[in-house]
Amino acid sequence: MTTSVLESPRATARPPLRPARLRPRDVVKVGSVGLRTRPLRAFLSALGIAIGIAAMVAVVGISASSQAGLDRTLAALGTNLLTASPGSTMTGEAAQLPDSAEKMAARIGPVTSVSAIGKLPGAKVYRSSKIPEVETGGLSAYAARTDLRSTTGAALASGTWLNAATGRYPAVVLGATAAERLGIGRATPGTQVLIGDRLFTVVGILAPAELAPELDTAALIGWPVATSELGFDGHATTLYVRAEDADVEGVQSVLGATANPSAPNEVDVSRPSDALAAKKAAGEAFTGLLLGLGAVALLVGGVGVANTMVISVLERRAEIGLRRSLGATRGQIRTQFLAESLLLSALGGLGGALLGVAVTGGYALYQGWPVTVPLWAGVGGVLATLLIGALAGLYPAVRASRLAPTEALAGR
Repeated sequence: MTTSVLESPRATARPPLRPARLRPRDVVKVGSVGLRTRPLRAFLSALGIAIGIAAMVAVVGISASSQAGLDRTLAALGTNLLTASPGSTMTGEAAQLPDSAEKMAARIGPVTSVSAIGKLPGAKVYRSSKIPEVETGGLSAYAARTDLRSTTGAALASGTWLNAATGRYPAVVLGATAAERLGIGRATPGTQVLIGDRLFTVVGILAPAELAPELDTAALIGWPVATSELGFDGHATTLYVRAEDADVEGVQSVLGATANPSAPNEVDVSRPSDALAAKKAAGEAFTGLLLGLGAVALLVGGVGVANTMVISVLERRAEIGLRRSLGATRGQIRTQFLAESLLLSALGGLGGALLGVAVTGGYALYQGWPVTVPLWAGVGGVLATLLIGALAGLYPAVRASRLAPTEALAGR
């Protein structure tokens, strides 16, 4: 008789309980619960972030667009224009350029063109003889060479420029500001202005001259008629010299000595494009100030996000306790509230970046600049909001994760 031995089955070890994992999609879903249930509060908090980012992106974009506009202007006008004007003598008196200054400057090898104007100090400019003499409007009369416009790059807004024929007769071309102050919108037949004691017919009006702003308030007449009718002595008061781009510095260093060999120290040589560069540098300093204000606005927005998250933790204690009772870990609670803070900041950052680009585009188009928004400004702004959102949501997230389930449910 055989006996059977009943062997008890081997006890199988149960694996330890593990909390369910939150996939990225689940993290976004639970993180957006607070935003969807409290849309107005979420909108106002995101708005604070958006204002700061919009300010920073707009400031950087407008500055970049302004620089692009300046570069385009300089590319059109050229940075190779130099001017030479009389300075002061050793005794402090006003110096004078010699009659040969133009011809001497033209002999410099890399120089491509030379032109000049000569101020007529005794000839005031008026709309008519009925205007009181003291109301000069800050306008000046100049004798001008016929090649002045091509050398300086000045453009005509209306009418025609002086030529060999009109330069011998009482014809005048007004600068943009001069025409505006005299109340002349266009160069129409029969329009006249009074220069000295003679009437001159307006044949043209210049557009604003970027590299020769002194022409904006000028009334320009031909060199011959200025000599014959207004007693012009023939001495140029400003030389305009164009040189090869690669040789501008060299020409600048010898222009004074060439224009007035006997007294080179009495000649002031300048580069008009340097004034525009200085203007841009001043604009960049102002841009730094505006960026600081944008950073402050961004910081205020971050404080708003932190405040929203703290209040959200206090209001949702029951939800936190219920989730903990159902098995959610502290890490998952932290992840939920940190994700909510990041989503809130991301919405504000993206909205602010788009708003900043829109403001930049509108202002640049209004000013006639190319719309330029550096990529780093938008991307950096969004990344900055995410960083601020993480810092703002860290404490509320940790606080929420430390709530015990019983304590959280009891607070309901």
